[in-house]
Amino acid sequence: LSDLVAFNEITPQVNQVETHPFNQQIFAQENMIKNNVQMESWASFAEGRNGIFSHPTLVAIAEKYGKSTAQIMIRWQVERGIVCLTKSVKPERMAENIDVFDFNLTDEDMTAIAELDTKESLFFNHQDPSTVDMFLHLIEQRKNGEN
Repeated sequence: LSDLVAFNEITPQVNQVETHPFNQQIFAQENMIKNNVQMESWASFAEGRNGIFSHPTLVAIAEKYGKSTAQIMIRWQVERGIVCLTKSVKPERMAENIDVFDFNLTDEDMTAIAELDTKESLFFNHQDPSTVDMFLHLIEQRKNGEN
């Protein structure tokens, strides 16, 4: 991102990065704020990995507000100023995902969630050049109609 901002007249306005309680991207967000780039999350629910929906910290906060753990994760991102896009094909989950504007998390809640950060992707190593090769392979597969 820093290279794109430094060496281009037209700079990114949004940067979509893996962001969830287990990989909070604090440094990346600070860099985006510094460069006037809006952070947007992907894998907002960590695709359910590592038992995120049943994590005791998230469950306890959810119970306190009468909300689901998904709603807590969305609200946590909203309060951090992150655009949080969630995916669902179920109308009831879509309604639940938007129902996050009638409460605020406390500083204690935010601190408890901050303690879940492992600072590591749950999907791949963003620093490994072979990750680019993986994505190129996926693109080629899709172009060829392969699964």
